[in-house]
Amino acid sequence: MKKCVAFHSYKGGTGKSTISSNISVLLVKMGYNVLLIDMDVYAPTLQTYFNQEPKYWINNFLFNTAEFENVIYDLTRLIKNFPNKKETQNELGKFFVAFANSSKEEITKLDGALGQDSSKLELLRKFILMKEEMAYENDIDYIIIDTSPGIRYWSINSLAIADLIILSLKMDSIDLEGTKKMATEIYSAFTKLGTKSLLLFNRAAGYCLPPNLIQETSYAPEANYANILSEQSKVTDTFKKEVDMEIIGNIPCYCDIQFDSKEFLTVLKYPYHPFTHLLHGLVEKLENI
Repeated sequence: MKKCVAFHSYKGGTGKSTISSNISVLLVKMGYNVLLIDMDVYAPTLQTYFNQEPKYWINNFLFNTAEFENVIYDLTRLIKNFPNKKETQNELGKFFVAFANSSKEEITKLDGALGQDSSKLELLRKFILMKEEMAYENDIDYIIIDTSPGIRYWSINSLAIADLIILSLKMDSIDLEGTKKMATEIYSAFTKLGTKSLLLFNRAAGYCLPPNLIQETSYAPEANYANILSEQSKVTDTFKKEVDMEIIGNIPCYCDIQFDSKEFLTVLKYPYHPFTHLLHGLVEKLENI
């Protein structure tokens, strides 16, 4: 059952952190032990999302100034703080998070290490150690990695240790074209090694009613809705064939989540929200892969 799942994207703003965090806690609610790692080292957000001030960061582990057990934090208590609104409840698993340091000095240090081949080799060894010897020995069922977007050294290393890659993208042409190129140049290599890659379309049409951009004199979003959904379906089907990857999910743009300045673990705060329902479906698919 041990699985390492990396959430990746061509560009930022595709919802990787929100989705990976919410999926992690759903797995914990189902009784799995989960380790969520922030490897978006150039723009880490999980320390803010979970309102934490870590003493040690994943950076410390990478540069041998802390052991792995010192950089993971048990946040299971945060899940226990939410009331159970379901009729039945599984015994909770454990929820651990490793945070990346967002300070300019630490980011500069990471970049500096990439100029030395010996350092690159050591850092890759650290990634493998993180998965095989540390996390697995600590009885972790799922390792969820929130990666840096694009083709960067840190994201490539994260993908290299993943059993499953979920590529999050939006429906705009820039993201589609960039993702297509990245899938051809990068993902095909991982696929040949046995890593499974899946597409996750996020912030698509399907919830918030879009304005009618054709009629200048009227505002009739419902009238334009069916056309937008039909066109979107054609785009996703074509894209799926072009990159030869299956689609694991299609998450609409939920404005109440996207524009919530304090969005936090929506799947626990709002267990009957359609976003929560969709993520439950994603978790079931992860279990069966």
